[in-house]
Amino acid sequence: MAEDSPFTVDADWLQARLGQPGLTVVDASWYLPAQKRDARAEYEAAHIPGARFLDQDAVSDPDAALPHTLPSPQHFAQYVGSMGVSADDTIVVYDGPGFFSAPRAWWMFRIMGVFQTYILDGGFDGWKAAGRPATAEPTKIAPSVFHADFDAGRVASLADMRRIVETSASQIADARGPGRFTGAEPEPRAGIRSGHMPGARNVPYSALSENGMLLSKDRLRKVIEDAGIDLSKPVVTSCGSGVTAAVITLALETLGHTDNRLYDGSWTEWGGLSDTPVVTGPAETGKE
Repeated sequence: MAEDSPFTVDADWLQARLGQPGLTVVDASWYLPAQKRDARAEYEAAHIPGARFLDQDAVSDPDAALPHTLPSPQHFAQYVGSMGVSADDTIVVYDGPGFFSAPRAWWMFRIMGVFQTYILDGGFDGWKAAGRPATAEPTKIAPSVFHADFDAGRVASLADMRRIVETSASQIADARGPGRFTGAEPEPRAGIRSGHMPGARNVPYSALSENGMLLSKDRLRKVIEDAGIDLSKPVVTSCGSGVTAAVITLALETLGHTDNRLYDGSWTEWGGLSDTPVVTGPAETGKE
């Protein structure tokens, strides 16, 4: 359990505060299509009392061609305001397994100006396994006005990534699994090439947690440094569609590394173009 992470809370902390004014609990569960799970239906069947559901697809930019594109501050404010979320709230986000999709919501709230946002260690699976309260009762929501204070400097664009690949101005940490990173496994989305960006390091999101719990700082540091990432230098995080890249972002921030950005288009954008360089083969470690 990441007791030394400033961005997580445990189940004891949350259960003791459920129902308190100013605390908002958000179910940010999302699953890959291949998992054949319906996050909203699962939320409606059982959720932490008082939790609201954040639909990772619906909150995305409705006009973007890519999945999970960060919305405009106005769209984000309208969406979460309709959930009854205020920028003054203390927000606790969770997902089913822990540290899969919740960090994406954590990242979005933070870059929209809500720094008092935390992730539930252990996820909803851990919450239920411990016998803590869950309900199917719909949460009563009073819409609120959400004021977004967007920090565009925490987001990397396609143009940024082209420049980084050419100049090595930043390190690239790719959260996809080794098979997809090396190109040994096909991408789950049609028309997307396999492989990775030149110079990228492979930091699988799944290596940063264990049994739904974020690793300790020492273990996070080892995983990231063993992948060839220098924590004294800038990092851009990436993944398939911008969701699990935020798990690396969370790990970096937990270690005090703040010079990081998230490549929102991620591999769906880069691998879907014909003029972007792609390499295959074993993940580089930086220890050759």
